[in-house]
Amino acid sequence: MADQTDTTPVAPNWPDFVRKVRARTPARLLVGRAGAAYSTSTQLELRESHAAARDAVRSELDIRRTFHDEFRRQWGLFEVSTRAKNKEEYLHRPDLGRHFDDSAREEILARCRTASDLQIAIGDGLSVPAVALQVPPLLPLLSREAMGRNWTVGQIFVIRYCRVGILNEIGDLLRPTVAVLLIGERPGLATVESLSAYMAYRPSAAHTDANRNLVSNIHSRGLTTDQAAASILNTAERMMTAKTSGCRLEDRSPQARALEGAEFKPPT
Repeated sequence: MADQTDTTPVAPNWPDFVRKVRARTPARLLVGRAGAAYSTSTQLELRESHAAARDAVRSELDIRRTFHDEFRRQWGLFEVSTRAKNKEEYLHRPDLGRHFDDSAREEILARCRTASDLQIAIGDGLSVPAVALQVPPLLPLLSREAMGRNWTVGQIFVIRYCRVGILNEIGDLLRPTVAVLLIGERPGLATVESLSAYMAYRPSAAHTDANRNLVSNIHSRGLTTDQAAASILNTAERMMTAKTSGCRLEDRSPQARALEGAEFKPPT
């Protein structure tokens, strides 16, 4: 019979290399085992994380509950919906989440300015908890720095049952120079609090994923809101200068520059 003893090392006795690996990632690496399976504690953590992920996907966005009254008033937020009529239809018909319903189009045109330098929208995506946690600290940073660059910023609004492709309709309706969609990322087993910022230069119905750029993993163990704001705005500035986005936009980040001219060395 297999030994069912939990063989997870006690934390103070972990070798240095184990400590370094575990410190670099939230993934469940080197967690030990009980026989051929995870230990009981790891199994329970996995079940808890899986339940949290399911709850995040199923949670509903309602700006009156997702954001505090003061935050809504400060930004004049209003909520519109895509063609998906409910969460179930949204999950089974991604195409419906890429188009506004008729009432949404009318309200956006009535309440939002057109031809802004920067248009920000907030979408629920697949994690409302991520939107609730990350958007309130991120939005003021984006707005303040954008105005510091003398950019015009369009009226921000919230989209229920939203998919990334809605950027195309935002572009067709409001004609911004750069559109930014802050949207909840699909949750995994590490966190349900991760936000993404999808961006496009003059988005239109002809755009595909190849025309978009992404700043992802905005959460406490990933990109901080300060780092995310800087990355989003610097990317927007590069889009405005290059007059393009997506795969045609040259990556001038420090990480990309560090790789330029680097010689590839195959593993030995």
